[in-house]
Amino acid sequence: MENNHVPTLVGAHESSQLMKEALNRGATRRDVVALLTAAGMHAALAGSMATAAAAAHAQTARKGGRITVAGSTGAASDTLDPAKQSNGTDYVRGFMFYNGLTYLDGSLTPQPQLAEEFTTRDAKTWVFKLRKGVTFHDGKPLSPQDVIFSIMRHKNPATGSRAKTLADQIEDVAASGPNEVTIRLASPNADLPVILGTYHFHIVKDGTTDFNAGIGTGPYRLKEFRPGVRAIGVRNEDYWKPNRPFIDEIEHVGIAEETARVNSLLANEIDLALAIDPRSVARVTASSQHAIFETKAGPYTDLVMRRDSAPGNNPDFVQGMKCLFNRGQMVRQIMLGHGVVANDQPIHPSMRFYAKGLKQRAYDPDKARWHLQRANLSSAAIPMVASPVAAGSIEIALILQHEARKAGVNLDVRRMPSDGYWAQHWMKHPMGFGMIQPRPSVDVMLSLFFKSDAPQNEAGWKNEKFDQLLLAARGEIDDVKRGRMYADLQSIISEEGSLAIPYFMSALDGHNRKLRGLSPIPLGGLMGFSFAEHVWLDA
Repeated sequence: MENNHVPTLVGAHESSQLMKEALNRGATRRDVVALLTAAGMHAALAGSMATAAAAAHAQTARKGGRITVAGSTGAASDTLDPAKQSNGTDYVRGFMFYNGLTYLDGSLTPQPQLAEEFTTRDAKTWVFKLRKGVTFHDGKPLSPQDVIFSIMRHKNPATGSRAKTLADQIEDVAASGPNEVTIRLASPNADLPVILGTYHFHIVKDGTTDFNAGIGTGPYRLKEFRPGVRAIGVRNEDYWKPNRPFIDEIEHVGIAEETARVNSLLANEIDLALAIDPRSVARVTASSQHAIFETKAGPYTDLVMRRDSAPGNNPDFVQGMKCLFNRGQMVRQIMLGHGVVANDQPIHPSMRFYAKGLKQRAYDPDKARWHLQRANLSSAAIPMVASPVAAGSIEIALILQHEARKAGVNLDVRRMPSDGYWAQHWMKHPMGFGMIQPRPSVDVMLSLFFKSDAPQNEAGWKNEKFDQLLLAARGEIDDVKRGRMYADLQSIISEEGSLAIPYFMSALDGHNRKLRGLSPIPLGGLMGFSFAEHVWLDA
């Protein structure tokens, strides 16, 4: 069968970066050799470089120690069932105790994990060759039946899986060999390995009904789990990745208030803290013992101009509003520099298939005034709904109010409370703000929020050409062709869509300077919640 990755030649710098990231993610020497040869390097050279890199990495990292990590949530609903996980605290535990068939690297490209190889000819039938020598925490060897059970349970409504919508495309999972499974889809999807690399699709034991023991194949074994209080994991000495993990014991707790997390970090009560506010960065970095780990990730707050009502149904109004955004200034003033300028489309520059050639929309008050005058708006104030829960929306709204006034348009900023905002106000006003978290692939992001029939299509924007191209790109296994399709889709959204996306927000984590091994995964903070097997304590 043909491999689904397209080989590209890499130079010394690129190969060094590939090896560093792969080793940080726990790749074996064999995995690194396969990665380099797939990228076009001669096998002998790849083997030599992989051996040297693995040796250097092993000398850098050290085993031992205990750390305490604080997330931003903790509740009685906390779960160890991958299918039901719903927040960062759940996801951290998932990566501690389980593995997936694949994992997502720093560009959210799928890489082999419990599956050492995955291939397809048509993006509809996929073959996953399972890694040998993997055992669950209770000693049971990994088998195709575990994979079949873990994936198919998402399709059962009784499971209550949060990934059911994604799993519904899977028609069948069957053992096609003693260490092989074949997955058949209802229609082609070249991103199936991406989907299987997300937290909900972690592999559990065949027949599991009680998940409180947290028995998986992951880097840590469960020592204690008290929902809403804490979870403690101890190093899995039989972990299938050589020399992993490094930390002896990890305690994970939830601290809802950001100020309390920062205080605990600076008091050395915790070693790593999720979701630091940009306004707290200076306080953390003022300490000689602490630092900020910044991930250029894809969360964004957007201005939603509904197409089903005025003024969002007026193209000139939409274009005029987009030209009022001084994006660089907003990143500096609102995010204090911890963000990246966006271009009214939702794909972050770190993501695979990001459209690099898309012309950046500039701040242009004269062009904005021209469009807004053409819109022939009434003199009445136009309501704009914002809330603190949509991070930065109030600040953005006030800046736009000031800019629009200079163009002769009166925006009435209406501040709504955080409680109930998503249920009562999001997508329910002609103009307001949303806040969208990153997704693992371009297809998932565009399908959830921009496809004409998507329930969370924020602006009610419909485009038949867009829908057809999105479906075609999903089934295209040639990455070059698919990249062109996704670039066209991003261009359509930027030029014709009814959202203004001014910037992407960085994920900021605070940590003790002795904690090493963090590298960015743009699904969120804490290495996309997968930090546990990668970090170590320096001497």
